Amino acid sequence: MAKLSFDIDAVIAGKARLTDQQALELYHNASLHDLGQWAHAVTMRLHPEDYRTYVIDRNINYTNVCTAKCTFCAFRRDHDDTDAYTLDNEAIGQKIRELVSINGTQVLMQGGMNDRLPIEYYEDLLRYIKTNFPTVHVHAFSPPEFVEFERFFGMDAREIIRRFKAAGLDTIPGGGGEIFTPRVRRRIGIGKCSGDDWLRVMRVAHEEGMNTSCTMLIGHIEFVRERIEHMSALRDMQDYALGLGRDGETRRRTDEVAARWPGVFAKSAFDPASESQTPKTYGSYTAFIHWPFQRENTPLGRAKEWDPEKYGPFDDSTNEDILRGRVVRMAGADEYLRMLAIARLYFDNIPNLQSSWVTMGPKIGQVALMFGANDMGSVMMEENVVSAAGTTFRLNEREICRLIRDAGWIPVQRDQYYNVLRRHDGPDSPDLVPLADPPVRQVRRIDKQYIGSAPGIDDGADRSVHVQLPLLGN
Repeated sequence: MAKLSFDIDAVIAGKARLTDQQALELYHNASLHDLGQWAHAVTMRLHPEDYRTYVIDRNINYTNVCTAKCTFCAFRRDHDDTDAYTLDNEAIGQKIRELVSINGTQVLMQGGMNDRLPIEYYEDLLRYIKTNFPTVHVHAFSPPEFVEFERFFGMDAREIIRRFKAAGLDTIPGGGGEIFTPRVRRRIGIGKCSGDDWLRVMRVAHEEGMNTSCTMLIGHIEFVRERIEHMSALRDMQDYALGLGRDGETRRRTDEVAARWPGVFAKSAFDPASESQTPKTYGSYTAFIHWPFQRENTPLGRAKEWDPEKYGPFDDSTNEDILRGRVVRMAGADEYLRMLAIARLYFDNIPNLQSSWVTMGPKIGQVALMFGANDMGSVMMEENVVSAAGTTFRLNEREICRLIRDAGWIPVQRDQYYNVLRRHDGPDSPDLVPLADPPVRQVRRIDKQYIGSAPGIDDGADRSVHVQLPLLGN
C-alpha cells in the first residue's frame, strides 16, 4: 500500500474530491496495482451493475482535406494531393446502410477542416442522414472543426451549433482535445484551435442542450503536470455544465468556474434570461477517453525518443530539445493504465470512462475494465485516422462481447446516452453462438494420416524429425 499524504479512502467513497496536487502524488508515488484497486472500487460504486457496455457505430471521415498541420497526424491531406477526398451524401449513405445491417445505431463523423466546404454541405448531409436513416444517432464534428467553421462561415459557434442541431446533429465528439496547455498545443497542433476555444465550443454545446464526450492524448511532448491541468479544465467545465439552471451552491460553483477560465467565456456569450432558444435541459460530458500518441507515419514520430541519460528528467525540463518538442516520451500499457486509474479517481463528475482498445489492443482494453473503465467503446467497423499512424487493431461485436464476458461482466450494447439496447446473457449472444465456419490455421498436409507443424515452427529439412500431428477422426 502506498503511503500518501491524504485520505484515499475518502476519495474512493466519494466524500472528498481529488486535488491536482494529489493526482500528481498518485502518479509519482502509488503503485500500478494500488491505482487499479482504487479506481476499480470507484467504478463499482458508480457502476455496480452486472454488465459492461459497448456501442456499434461507424467512424466516417467525410473529408481528409485539412487546414491544420498537426504534427501527430498521418491522416490529413492538402487540396491538391492525389489521395485527397470529400465524400458526397450517397457515399456516406452507403456506409450507413452497411452499419445498419449489423445493428449499428450511430455514426461518428469527423473530418479534416476543409475550407472549401460551405455550411450547406453540412446541413444537407445532416438532413440527408436524418431523412434516410431516422433511427441513426449522429455524433459529429469536433470542437476544432467548429472553430474553423466560425472562420469559414463568418458565424459564431452558437449559431452554427443551433443550425446543425436543427438539421439533425445529436451530440458532439471530443476529438481534437489533445493537451490544452499552450506550450504543447502550439507545437503539436499547428493551425488547430486553442484549448480555450475547444472548451468554449463544448460549453456552448452544453448550454444548447447537447451532450458531448471529452478526450486527452498522452505520450508525446507533454509533462504529467500538463495532463492534470488538462483534466482540471474538463472537470471544472463539467461542474459548470451540471450547474446550469441550478440555484444555490451549485450555481455559485458555476460562477467560480467562469471566473477561473476567462478565455473560455470570452466569446459566444450565453444569457439564459434573454435567450429565446434556451433549452429546458442542458448537456454535459457523458464520457472521458484518453489514448497514447501513435508515432508511425507522423511528423512528430520523427522526434527523438527520450533518453534520461542524455536529456535528464522529462517533466518540467529546462532542456531546449524537450521544451521545443524535439523529444517525445512515449506511453505504453503501464502509462495508459496509470492515467486511466487516476482519471477515474479524479473525474467525480464524469460518469463514464471508455477503454481505448483501438490504440492499446484488445487485451489491455480488457484489463482497462479493472482500472476504471466501464465501457469498451465502439465496435468501430471503420477507422481511418489512428490506423493511418500505424495502429490497426480491429474487433467485431463477437470479440468485444467475449472480452467483456471473460472479464466477468455481461456484455451489453448501448446507445450514445448509455441506455441499454441489448443485453447478451442468453445462448444467442454474439460471443456464445458457435461459428458456422470457424477460422482454421492453414497447415501442410503430410499424408493421409498426418499434418505438419503449425506455421512458424522450423522443423528442419529432415522429414524424420518433422512435427507430425494425427488428423482428428483417424
